[in-house]
Amino acid sequence: MLPDSLSPKIVLCRAEVGDVSIFYREAGGRDRPAILLLHGFPTSSHQFRDLIPRLADRYHVVAPDLPGFGFTTAPDGFDYSFARLAETMEAFTDAIGLERYAIYIFDYGAPVGLRLALARPGAITAIVSQNGNAYEDGLSDGWAETRAYWADPSPANREAMRGMFTLEAMRWQYTHGAPDETQVAPEGYWLDHALMSRPGNADIQLDLIADYQSNVALYPRFHAYFRERQPPLLAVWGAKDPFFLPAGAEAFRRDLPKAEVRFLDAGHFALETHGREIADHMGDFLGRHLS
Repeated sequence: MLPDSLSPKIVLCRAEVGDVSIFYREAGGRDRPAILLLHGFPTSSHQFRDLIPRLADRYHVVAPDLPGFGFTTAPDGFDYSFARLAETMEAFTDAIGLERYAIYIFDYGAPVGLRLALARPGAITAIVSQNGNAYEDGLSDGWAETRAYWADPSPANREAMRGMFTLEAMRWQYTHGAPDETQVAPEGYWLDHALMSRPGNADIQLDLIADYQSNVALYPRFHAYFRERQPPLLAVWGAKDPFFLPAGAEAFRRDLPKAEVRFLDAGHFALETHGREIADHMGDFLGRHLS
């Protein structure tokens, strides 16, 4: 890895994919092995601001904002479902010429990235899962309210989910489980809150929360893909994540016996406090699996 003072420049870009304008960050030569970084809720490609330059001296790194997040824009009437997010990301990879790439999957990025793998298994060179869940084992009791919403999407249960969009709730997601909360930069959750507070965005997020159950229903297909294709996989996991338990990381080994699992003394947003360690783990793993 290059010293921070010599880190490659991150270029801010846009790609027009049909009527969706996708904002993305890019760094590293296009002749290098590619890595597609897929963020989660409630954030955007901003969460990779420090990771990208730590990888871009050896890899072509691309980090898009999903529709409904960050600075990607979609038209009125866009279908905010995980199937549609994955289809849009598939079209995005075509638009920028990514044919084969590793995926870094975090939170919502996991079902999006694994849907990409189902659609184009030959495109995926490796998987890095940073608290990106694919097993029921990983779902904590913190999903109880969300499961109630899935079972009964009544107006009352839908309204109950709005508590996730407050600044305090977002700050808690960033800081819970961090060994030192003062090391979590506040601009991340403040930016997320500002973008989530745009008119109409809460309803977009409520639609996605309701649809997350479709991802759980796909878990058996994800597992079949793992067994059949045996992609190289590194699970690097914040062990104090209140949403996705360490058992979710260990579960990968059920279908991928050679999966590598590394636990960090961190919470859900492990990049905020352990970015260098994650980059080092990735560098070692990808160096052995990507030419």
